[in-house]
Amino acid sequence: MDFKFAYSSLFASVFWFLCVISYANGENEIFEITDYGAVSGGKTDSTNALMSAWKEACATNGGVVSIPDGIFFLRGAVFEGPCNGETYFMIKGTLIASDDASLDEDYWILFHKVDGLTVFGNGTFDGNGAKAWSYNTCDRSTSCKRPPSSIRLNTLRNTVVREINLLNSKMFHLTINECDNLSANSIDIRAPADSPNTDGIHISKSNNVRVTDSRISTGDDCVSMGDGNTNVNITKIWCGPGHGISIGSLGKYKEEKDVSGIFVDNCTFTKTDNGLRIKTWAPSTVSTTVSDVTFSNILVDDVENPIVIDQYYCPNSLCSHQGESDIEISGVKFVNIEGSSKSKVAVDVQCSKKKPCKNIEFVALNLTTKATGQPTTASCSNADHTFIDPSVQVPSMCS
Repeated sequence: MDFKFAYSSLFASVFWFLCVISYANGENEIFEITDYGAVSGGKTDSTNALMSAWKEACATNGGVVSIPDGIFFLRGAVFEGPCNGETYFMIKGTLIASDDASLDEDYWILFHKVDGLTVFGNGTFDGNGAKAWSYNTCDRSTSCKRPPSSIRLNTLRNTVVREINLLNSKMFHLTINECDNLSANSIDIRAPADSPNTDGIHISKSNNVRVTDSRISTGDDCVSMGDGNTNVNITKIWCGPGHGISIGSLGKYKEEKDVSGIFVDNCTFTKTDNGLRIKTWAPSTVSTTVSDVTFSNILVDDVENPIVIDQYYCPNSLCSHQGESDIEISGVKFVNIEGSSKSKVAVDVQCSKKKPCKNIEFVALNLTTKATGQPTTASCSNADHTFIDPSVQVPSMCS
């Protein structure tokens, strides 16, 4: 038994019970979607019922939208503020999307311009994405239409997302954009290893974001961080399968912003394609920076590429391969990274010739090959790097 997740489940149940007691005592007013015409069974569209419940909850200080046990079909919804005080979105049952990937927007559910939102309840957001994955051509075409992400949190302040499940999104499961002071705890995200572009959590242009105590198994990055992020803490993540935890890709779009203050700590990677990765395009469209990044206390098990800095990132055959990245990477620390690598080269640092990496530190690495248990190696190019006390590190130097 996974005692950490058993504890999280127990905590969720206790939290739910305390909320019910609180609501029963009249401290919060509940707006249950079945009172507005929602019908369980996964066939009848509950969009109007949900929007009606949200409208009243948003207008009520401490109002609670409640999705009870059952399966409720939701075509799509925008839950917009500002609201009259704190607002709660409590999901105990399941919201399931259409299997149609042709939504007009790039999201299924949007929370927008709300201050003091809490989404919780141990229920499930089912993106129903299996049919859409076969139509996703974004890895082969620049003119593709991106399938919708399941949940988009946009321009929110003082937000809590906890004890929820996300399943089989058509694209990203949870996107966090232009948010300030957001905490995501005990999130369970699952999609098959071969599902394309199904990042677990994607964070962009946000400040003071904390993601912790979560299990993520998808076909792409468990957590990805785009441009414009500051003060992001990722802790206690169980990742796999998937592509690891990444900063980037950066430099593909104009108007991108700097990234700084990223801390990834106490995470476990099992049979992922990558572990810890920073990736930028070459050539890049902007000259931004990535700085003050620490990856620490990381366990990898049979991971293809445990540590990667790739400033020649190209996920497909559409790249020009003409030019260098203008993204400057500096002040990156890899501390106490241990476990097994599927490849012989466990540390692969390939920086830009135009903007070489600066102040890259490796401390207390202990990475051996999964197949033989032999020491791994490191490859570095265009990088100002240091192995602190190399006599006790594996690998201990770059070739």
